[in-house]
Amino acid sequence: MTHDQKNILSVRDMDREEIDALLTAAAKFDQKKFTGHELEGKILAVLFFEPSTRTRMSFASAMMRLGGKILNLGSVEASSIAKGETLSDTIRVISGYADAIVLRHPKEGAARLASEVASVPVINGGDGAGQHPSQTLLDLFTIRKSMKLENIDIGLQGDLRYGRTVHSLAAALTKYDDIRLHTIAPEGLDLPSHLKQDLTDAGMEIIVHENIEETIPELDVLYVTRLQRERFPDPAAFASFAATYRVTPELLEMAKPSMIVLHPLPRVDEIDPAVDKMPCAKYFQQAHYGVPIRMAMLNEVMRS
Repeated sequence: MTHDQKNILSVRDMDREEIDALLTAAAKFDQKKFTGHELEGKILAVLFFEPSTRTRMSFASAMMRLGGKILNLGSVEASSIAKGETLSDTIRVISGYADAIVLRHPKEGAARLASEVASVPVINGGDGAGQHPSQTLLDLFTIRKSMKLENIDIGLQGDLRYGRTVHSLAAALTKYDDIRLHTIAPEGLDLPSHLKQDLTDAGMEIIVHENIEETIPELDVLYVTRLQRERFPDPAAFASFAATYRVTPELLEMAKPSMIVLHPLPRVDEIDPAVDKMPCAKYFQQAHYGVPIRMAMLNEVMRS
């Protein structure tokens, strides 16, 4: 890795100024203030070692909108990785084919390892239960479209133990002033204790709730995540939790009119489809913002 090479591996590595600069650049891209030639002649290698629709396609769309081209790894089964090639070797070789690499990998820390051996910038497209910086930036961007990122109450609901999107978002929110975090999760699926400690050490107030009803009237943002069936001992336990944690129009009648509902998608049945038509539902817009955010990230690491 060269010393002046820019990587985007984790929002934890970025200060508030860097985050805000990317959010401001994304706003310009979202308003179509770009030529479409910014990354002309550049090639982005997209290496996804686990399935993803939105992240992979929105990085590809972002690169194409800026005039660049895409190299796709294709299926892992058909590649040298299936023959036992190490990640380091794969990254070293692919560095010679492209001007930047987006990596998604099931193993936490994979993106940092890749950045140490790559000769081109690396963007982390999600690694294990670790970081997912592009998702976090688009979450912040979506909140910032509706309100200032200060003195607000944010509820995190669902699988907070294993969900990397909420871990990344919570860490990023510590960089802003007076954010109060409310957690709503089944027993055993609350935020990991080491993360809670890190957040508290960074000065964030965390309020734990048994149920959503007790906190919804005070929330400015409700961030819902998927409860994963495989985390529950039996189908009955899952069904009972899924019903308890479902967001419905009736529940939202208790919320402030200005509150927004976010979800990293895909959703299963955590949010009643009847909520989609309500003004507070911002999750499809949130997914749409993935393209301008990723345009800002690609432009940041690749512009010459």
